[in-house]
Amino acid sequence: MPHTKKTAPTPEKKAPAYSHGILGKFLHLAGAQWIRDGLHTVFLIYLARQSTSDYGEFMVAFGLASIILFLGEFGLNQPLVASLSKKFTHKGDILAQYTLLKGGILTAGWLGVLIFVLWQGYTPGLTNLVLVISAGVGLEALASSFFVAIRVEGRQDLEARIRAVAAILGYGWGLTLLVAGAAPHYIALFKLIENGVNLAGGIWMALSNTGFEGLTLKRKSLARTWATAKSGAIFVLMALAAILYNKANVYFLQGQGGPTKVAQYSATWELVDGMAILVSNLLLRSVLYPLFVRLWKTDKKEFTRLASDCVRWLAGVSIPVMFVLYVESDRIIGAIYGGAYADAMWMQKYLVFTILCAFIHNLAAYLMMSQGKERLLLFIYVGGLAVNLVLCATLIPADPLLGACLAMVITKAVVGLASTLYCHFRMGIIDMRALAPVGLALAVGGALYVVLGLTGVRELAEIAALVPFLFLVRRWRAEIKARQAQAG
Repeated sequence: MPHTKKTAPTPEKKAPAYSHGILGKFLHLAGAQWIRDGLHTVFLIYLARQSTSDYGEFMVAFGLASIILFLGEFGLNQPLVASLSKKFTHKGDILAQYTLLKGGILTAGWLGVLIFVLWQGYTPGLTNLVLVISAGVGLEALASSFFVAIRVEGRQDLEARIRAVAAILGYGWGLTLLVAGAAPHYIALFKLIENGVNLAGGIWMALSNTGFEGLTLKRKSLARTWATAKSGAIFVLMALAAILYNKANVYFLQGQGGPTKVAQYSATWELVDGMAILVSNLLLRSVLYPLFVRLWKTDKKEFTRLASDCVRWLAGVSIPVMFVLYVESDRIIGAIYGGAYADAMWMQKYLVFTILCAFIHNLAAYLMMSQGKERLLLFIYVGGLAVNLVLCATLIPADPLLGACLAMVITKAVVGLASTLYCHFRMGIIDMRALAPVGLALAVGGALYVVLGLTGVRELAEIAALVPFLFLVRRWRAEIKARQAQAG
């Protein structure tokens, strides 16, 4: 690739993580993601305040649609990164293969969702909603293939522009019809609009800004497509296991408590999981994973150093985020969703513990994939799914809301522990000396929170608890600047 040839290998090995352009690429994608998430949040909040039942049904639909999306994106985007990162590859040929495979997977997934909703006996309205949302969300997986081609070239800024425009157009439709009181399945067309724009924009940008010359699938390429399918099957299975253990409790909850219970759980899970998605999708998958793939082949020392740094960064960021969501759960849920979501307030105090598990596990998962350890990761995910199904079947019938929370927290902890321990024993990514400042900030912040909590001024205690982490961030920024000065 032209961009790779221009990059001098020696400075790349010596430079700190931020010299890889990580921050700039992340901020481009984060800007577009914040626009989309902001509109998505406004949409869901307005819907939730209008009707808890409609909100619950939309969340069931999004949950099923996310299975299709995850199969197409996570299942094939990871090997696509590795394929496009190789020298002397024909990008159009590779993209054609993966587009064909994704089309087949998405069609099969959509039919699977149809069979599932008929088996569950969903109402005609919910069935229509699920099918429309699933089709719209599925298009995002096709669009992501062309975004991957752009990312490999380091042009995350182009992807960000497309995603921002698509979100504005799609959610503009959805919000307009929601305010107008249109039927849910008409409102749900906003996903088809958003991801149709993403697909068209992704193809256009890939054609004009990368070595991609078109989807040229020749006879030899058709034969290679089957080989690609077999090699990608493990990623698809891994994606299926991962998304099922993340969503199974919602369908157990729907069966035990109906859409109103699903709405209570979803109100807090949207907030908690949104934090993990921001880091996993933007920083880890879109920025760091392509970098890890390249470094594992060219500079293993830098690979390990960057991985170790990521552990302390993710730990240092997750703890204050968890703390704020925990202590302010009543105010956050109340301000966003209103008093009808009182159960979501206490549920959030349980679910926040999944944030640290998700941050560190997602890092470990991408490290394992960059080393070709997909089979072991699949084993971990299948084990997590088995644990989750047992917990859901045992805990949710006894206490639907608490059972759904505990099933998720325990599953995330088990999966995160397994993947992180493997990476540590193989690469030594957990540096206790580097993590000591995080532990110190946690101890000091906790002490300040307890002591100042005796004053009865809640806000004072909460702000004081965060101060040590602000000093920690300042220290890390100083370290980064010092490394940049030394490298420059």
